[in-house]
Amino acid sequence: MAGATPPSNLNIANALTVVRIIGVPFFGWLLLTHDGESIGFRLAAWVAFALLMITDRIDGDLARKYDLVTNFGKLADPIADKALTGMAFVGLSIIFDSWLFWAVTIVVLVREWGITAMRFVVKRYGVMPAGQGGKVKTLLQALALGGYILPLELWDNVPSDILLWITHLLMAGAVILTLTTGVQYVKDAIALRRSAKAGASS
Repeated sequence: MAGATPPSNLNIANALTVVRIIGVPFFGWLLLTHDGESIGFRLAAWVAFALLMITDRIDGDLARKYDLVTNFGKLADPIADKALTGMAFVGLSIIFDSWLFWAVTIVVLVREWGITAMRFVVKRYGVMPAGQGGKVKTLLQALALGGYILPLELWDNVPSDILLWITHLLMAGAVILTLTTGVQYVKDAIALRRSAKAGASS
């Protein structure tokens, strides 16, 4: 409704986003304590990661349901998401100390932060909605990261080995979707910019 008072930044949805941001270094500390060799701390890191990821879903649902969408939330929410997954990727790369894991981390983080920056740049031309592929990518990333955060390699038994291989497959799928959806977002951004400029010139 025209002239309606915009929602205050001091709302429950934004509070959950701030909690997620504040929780990132705590999660990183749990993950990297004792160089990631402590089963107890790895399990605690998994719980922290799961709870922080859940807040991502809850704050978005609350913001939409109760009309609590704010400019602060639009800016802080994707930053919180990327900070959490980025901490997980970097922390796991340090723990596993594998060139392949580092390569995956670099590729994923460059894509994630690059697309986030691009969204802000093209915002003047219109909104780029998240596609279904992006949502599936986010889910696969969360499941794969959760699998690696669990101390599966420390348990070193048949069930944990099976779960680790499933985690590898989930991450492979996440990386493929990360790259393909990244390319699609770039195409969409170019098309949106051209369309907006064509409409302005006409």
